[in-house]
Amino acid sequence: MAREQTIRVLAEMVANVIVVEVAVGDDVQVGDPVCLLESMKMEIPVLSEEAGTVSAIKVTPGDVVQEGDVLVELTAP
Repeated sequence: MAREQTIRVLAEMVANVIVVEVAVGDDVQVGDPVCLLESMKMEIPVLSEEAGTVSAIKVTPGDVVQEGDVLVELTAP
């Protein structure tokens, strides 16, 4: 039996979370938006670098995240 792999989508900078674009159970493909962040009056879309199913959302709109914080976790078989 293959073990499922957890993929973590991370914040690349200090920013405010504006929108979470996915919900638990959603399937995402490479390049799909998962969150929209705001930093220094610029909106920064966070795109998935791998395909998988959303297993956990670690942030909510209004949160302030630091570089390296986990935004979303995906499960890939």
